[in-house]
Amino acid sequence: MAFVEFKDVRKIYTMGEVQVAAVDGMSFEIEQGELVVVVGPSGSGKTTLLNMMGGMDSCTSGSITLDGARVDQFDEKQLTDYRRYDIGFVFQFYNLVQNLTALENVELASQICRNPLPPADVLTQVGLAHRMDNFPAQLSGGEQQRVAIARAIAKNPKLLLCDEPTGALDYKTGKAILKLLQDTCRETGRTVVLITHNSAFCAIADRVIHVKEGKVERMELNAHPQAAETVEW
Repeated sequence: MAFVEFKDVRKIYTMGEVQVAAVDGMSFEIEQGELVVVVGPSGSGKTTLLNMMGGMDSCTSGSITLDGARVDQFDEKQLTDYRRYDIGFVFQFYNLVQNLTALENVELASQICRNPLPPADVLTQVGLAHRMDNFPAQLSGGEQQRVAIARAIAKNPKLLLCDEPTGALDYKTGKAILKLLQDTCRETGRTVVLITHNSAFCAIADRVIHVKEGKVERMELNAHPQAAETVEW
């Protein structure tokens, strides 16, 4: 069985008498340790897909499986544990606690987990050994995103979900964050799913899932993913 599996997943929103299918019968598989890019235009269902994969939203029908467990059948307590222990989230905006240092922000996440990684070690891995005692306001956008990634990794999650993680960054910094995510996947064997509208990012992925109008348009495997630092857009 695949590490992540969506089978005929639908998410229907009802607004008055109108029903809108944000996700309309998506099926795909992801293998453990892959770097996956989910790409599509705005409104294609990318973020809804990510929210369901991360247990932040439920599907209307279909099945969602992670590491053999049926996420779509979890009750509220199981979903809370799933989000806490199994999923690391990285968003476009960093959501750091402003009155905590970089180290304290990462420690905050590690305190709620079963088998966290040492926060100082993870910050060193993301290149912030010299910034541990700085507050978010003293960090650049790229550094804040590195803290956010370190915070997610320190949870030691099964799956790292990244929603437009370079969206608020300049080109050079965005490329550095892409490299960090690719290196994290390669060096730790962690499964990383990256949501983006930027098709240039497809080159770095092991697997690319193209979504359009709530459906999987096509899926591709890259036999030789490109190094993130060589990608141009």
